[in-house]
Amino acid sequence: MTATLDHQPIHSWLTDMDGVLVHEEAALPGAAEFIAALQQYGRPFLVLTNNSIFTPRDLRARLSRSGIDIPEESIWTSALATARFLAEQKPGAAAYVIGEAGLTSAMHEEGFILADSDVEFVVLGETRTYSFEAITRAIRLITGGAKFIATNPDVSGPSAEGPLPATGAVAAMITAATGIRPYYVGKPNPLMMRTALNRIGAHSETSIMIGDRMDTDVKSGLEAGMRSVLVLTGSTQEHELTKYPYRPTAVLDGIADVVPLVEQLTPHESVELDED
Repeated sequence: MTATLDHQPIHSWLTDMDGVLVHEEAALPGAAEFIAALQQYGRPFLVLTNNSIFTPRDLRARLSRSGIDIPEESIWTSALATARFLAEQKPGAAAYVIGEAGLTSAMHEEGFILADSDVEFVVLGETRTYSFEAITRAIRLITGGAKFIATNPDVSGPSAEGPLPATGAVAAMITAATGIRPYYVGKPNPLMMRTALNRIGAHSETSIMIGDRMDTDVKSGLEAGMRSVLVLTGSTQEHELTKYPYRPTAVLDGIADVVPLVEQLTPHESVELDED
């Protein structure tokens, strides 16, 4: 199969992290070269993740250990996107937050007061230590009128021992108890794409999203008006593409196959992607 990106140049790049650049703690082939090429050619870019546990500093250190050098300011998490969104809704409000440093620090940096009563928002993120007490508190606050926000809808996350319950699974429990569904900010909500594009001053029609999941990365890129590349090193495999009513602009084996795009495509050129 062949896909052509010739109607608009690519000025800016968004890429998922897990399954595209890294798997567990190991860099995937071509990941370091891809980031180096973006930096060498001066292409604006952001690395995105729905994981709200870690701060950009934490993630930068993790990527650095795998041999990928990315500055903190080039990492955009669902926690950062959630805090930015809420700051635009009601700046300086009080919020009850279930999550770890990635989320609590993002909320603090946007000027929110973290409290456990009289709050405007209940904000649910990912944590490895969900407590019954915290979930009960969230249910009571939401029942009392607090607005329910969640960083991302992922129901499970990976670990060395196997899947772990994630934000979406805990949100479902709270919804069952309250009858209220959260507003999810992270992928596949195109809001996360738009906040990322705004962060680097980019436009959707001249940007591209690279991901390993059809249901989050490709969908959110599509709904934000971007072209997309699906790489087959993560969640979605090629035989699963027929399940979806939409398609990425291109399907490639891995991030190593994207490096020539960065090297060859200028604002005045187009390039043909060979997907075979």
